Amino acid sequence: MSEEASVEYRVIEGVAVVTLSNAPVNALAPGMREGLIESLDRANEDGAVKGIVVTGAGRNFIAGADIRQFGKERKVSSSVSTAVLDASRKPVVAVIRGYALGAGLEHALACHYRFATPDAKLGLPEVKIGIIPAGGGTQRLTRLVGPKAAIDIIISGRHVSARNALELGLIDRIIADDVALAEAIDFVKRLPEGKGIRRVRDMNGQIENAKANPDDWTSARDEAASKARFVQAPHSALACIEMAVNGSFEEGLALEQSLFAELESSDEAKALRYAFFAEREAAKIPGKPENYKGEAVRSAAVIGAGTMGGGIAICFADARIPVKVLEASQEALDRGMQKTRDTYAAKVKRGSLTQGEMDESLAYIQPVIDYEQIGDADVVIEAVFERIDLKKEVFEKLDSVMKEGALLLTNSSAIDIDTMANATRRPADVAGAHFFAPANVMKLCEVVRGTHSSVETILRTTKLGRDLNKISVVAGSCDGFAANRSRAPLVTEAMLLLEEGARPDQIDRIMKAFGYPMGPFAVSDLSGLDVSYDTRKRRAAADPGYRKLHVPDRMVELGRKGQKNGAGWYRYNPGDRKPIVDPEVDAIIADVARELGVEQREFSDDEILHRLLFASVNEVCKILEDGKAYRASDVDVMWLYGFGFPRHRGGLMYWADTVGARKVAGLVEAWHEQFGKRWRPARLLLEAAAAGLPLRELRAPGV
Repeated sequence: MSEEASVEYRVIEGVAVVTLSNAPVNALAPGMREGLIESLDRANEDGAVKGIVVTGAGRNFIAGADIRQFGKERKVSSSVSTAVLDASRKPVVAVIRGYALGAGLEHALACHYRFATPDAKLGLPEVKIGIIPAGGGTQRLTRLVGPKAAIDIIISGRHVSARNALELGLIDRIIADDVALAEAIDFVKRLPEGKGIRRVRDMNGQIENAKANPDDWTSARDEAASKARFVQAPHSALACIEMAVNGSFEEGLALEQSLFAELESSDEAKALRYAFFAEREAAKIPGKPENYKGEAVRSAAVIGAGTMGGGIAICFADARIPVKVLEASQEALDRGMQKTRDTYAAKVKRGSLTQGEMDESLAYIQPVIDYEQIGDADVVIEAVFERIDLKKEVFEKLDSVMKEGALLLTNSSAIDIDTMANATRRPADVAGAHFFAPANVMKLCEVVRGTHSSVETILRTTKLGRDLNKISVVAGSCDGFAANRSRAPLVTEAMLLLEEGARPDQIDRIMKAFGYPMGPFAVSDLSGLDVSYDTRKRRAAADPGYRKLHVPDRMVELGRKGQKNGAGWYRYNPGDRKPIVDPEVDAIIADVARELGVEQREFSDDEILHRLLFASVNEVCKILEDGKAYRASDVDVMWLYGFGFPRHRGGLMYWADTVGARKVAGLVEAWHEQFGKRWRPARLLLEAAAAGLPLRELRAPGV
């Protein structure tokens, strides 16, 4: 057991209280399971002890197993310690505060009773890191709440609130935090002598009901299986849940252990564990002052009530942070607020929100049309059109009205942060908070450092992103910042591949087979071809050497804008979003290729995949060289949460390592010879290839 981890044993009024401690989140470190087993044996052998209470120190019960231990040999697994809990001859009560996740919930399920405080969050999220519960979780949860609820909890990996857990029968009661331990001790004392052993493994009511009404849960099983196209862990979990219904408890445990062993060291699990740790690494900001404790944002303002501004306002409202939304006119403000109400109403209609919750959220959003009304906000986020003159004008006004110390943030997706910062007298307080559309849905918040942004401003902004339930990742200011700059070469190659003979539907098929939910051309149709057209025009005007993309420009100039008008890279029937391959698109592409004198040919799937992704891998290396991202893994996180990169692939740079830096560099050099400037190999890429270094571990200078 590490110095930080401990298992405390004490007896209070004839009840053994076992407290597991491993700051900061109470993950099960090596030695803690052994300590728990020793404490249980001690209590069971002590004639003066009537029962046992198991709890966690600090704010959490047990937040799960130590993920760093997966793939390593363990002396004692959760299957052993949960079995000892289950077999206790004296009643055991779990007192759950905060998180009881993964192995934490499995240990709670092995107790004979479960009490939880109102803030408790319970779950079995193992499938998110490519494995399944391995301490009897699939078997006990299914017996306790039934297979349908077990499928929902395990396959989604969601956190179950204390209230929902009580409704499901997952816990026995909700108790106030300040009296939780006292109530649990009193409960054990009042149990009749020799009574109170209530093992979940013996609860068969839900199982018998599931056998009698198979349609109630098998449809949920089939739906979950159909969604897990590229990953094995959900299928393994479903097999275990089905065994819980149709087999014995022992058979279910044996299957769970067998499938867990197969998954633990799989490529899928390794990639997902990498993604898990990359996300946490992204939260580490170089230059953070010692003992830094940033002020939380308690009030906010958003400039612009359009699609992005409205979505950002919803993020604040959902986080229960009061937000004022400012527009230039009452008409625009009314229109924006109506769209916000419609967004919430759609969730009510789907059943994911109640009318009361909608009304409560809307109460946090206050529409205003006067800058003077937002001056006392802790943060203001500008979300107006991507016009430099307009943004500078907004920041000049913000500088004059916002209180000292307020965060002045821009939602720009490409414009240099210094442009806005230099319009103020406080450039240190200015940074980017680049939300991805739709802002109230997408999880990524790209926090952008300007030349003068203080480290405190960056730290406060990243914390704000987390408070808004986003994944905050820091980038430096440059055209497109780190996220869009790194993806731009993929988009460019996709368009140039069309000139050379590839087809939009072929490229989309390849990327979907790779694991993307949609191909790049279907995504372009969804967002609108005219949006990227305008961006290309701006960049072409700013850069005389900008490489014109003839095919997409021609598409827009011929009036093909995507789903919004039924014709883009695909054709769409009225009221239907299903893409239909359109021969007219092939004709347009052929015409452009003929005009350019480009000979068209056939491509293999691998060549297309590598052209698309290696272009971006090379660009990430250049971004790191320029110091516009801290770590390659940070960009991986951006791709996972901003662009839907398949999580089971780990991330762009992690995936590139599965191909090998030498192969990537070799093809980049060959394409540089063939195509010229756009394929210039990054110095970092060549160095990694020569030294055999992992691309995913590359960092900016000095980081």
